[in-house]
Amino acid sequence: MKRLIIDCDPGNGIAGANTDDGLALALALASPSLSVELITTVTGNTPSALGAQVAKDLLQRLGLNVPVVQGALQALREDPAPWRARLDGVKDANLAELWRGVRKPQLLAADGNDAAGVMGQLICDNPGEFTLVAIGPLTNVAQALQRYPQMAESVAEIVIMGGVFALDDYIKDTNFGLDPEAAHQVLHSGAAITLVPMDATTQTLMTHQDLNRLTTNDHPLPQFVRETLRPWIDYSIRTRHLPGCWIHDALVIAWLLNQRVADGVDYFVDIELRAGATRGKSWRYRSPLRLDIGVPEQTGALVHVMQNVNNPLLLEMIEKAFNQLQR
Repeated sequence: MKRLIIDCDPGNGIAGANTDDGLALALALASPSLSVELITTVTGNTPSALGAQVAKDLLQRLGLNVPVVQGALQALREDPAPWRARLDGVKDANLAELWRGVRKPQLLAADGNDAAGVMGQLICDNPGEFTLVAIGPLTNVAQALQRYPQMAESVAEIVIMGGVFALDDYIKDTNFGLDPEAAHQVLHSGAAITLVPMDATTQTLMTHQDLNRLTTNDHPLPQFVRETLRPWIDYSIRTRHLPGCWIHDALVIAWLLNQRVADGVDYFVDIELRAGATRGKSWRYRSPLRLDIGVPEQTGALVHVMQNVNNPLLLEMIEKAFNQLQR
């Protein structure tokens, strides 16, 4: 059984907030071969306190006792104001109506507010035992690595949803763009890293028909997914002109369960930190750059980057995990 720490920014039940973190949590909790032992929340898609409420509410519905610890309130250096203005709430009343009748998470207290400390201590006390799933901005992970330098060697692997390399209309993604310094620190930490960029996750898709098929089980976990993903699918159809919605973070969990769901290639990867429109942009290349043109050979960190996704297999895996649940 693979032991997991999931660092996330879930927004299920919150009008206008992406639901892929909640779907990833649901898939991990439903999978017998995964043991979710700590959930930490970071400010990203939602503020860390709100994300903790979403996670606690889900666990209470399921009767599970997994610690949920709040983390960073804002990025290491990036100004949070422009991001919060973009991410907090739905400005269009017609779009907000999509969430009418959807239960909001209950106001439940988190199990602490030092995500970096709890995460770092747990990993370092159990070297080689934990896989860290980072599906929000990397602020908590960077702070943990700063406080526990041995964590880079102690963690079995860090699997990150972040970065975008070659998608039209995207200079940067939210997770890396919201905290570029944190992304840079984690990528260069020396830990074993698999990166799941938007180039891969935008190959995923869940339609209403898929959602209905995957959530026929009346267990509270698939019913949570059905209730909270339905308005987000409608929102994505209207605002992104998709036939459904991308399920970015669920791909990370699915890959831990079965690596046939996506293939990958090792790349040198780095993040643009300079001020300007491209700050937070990620880039990659395959071979060391030439010294004779004045570029350092070791620019970038070598990480495994996911590329091609088998979406039918991804949906099949979610359906199988949900169908085997029993009350």
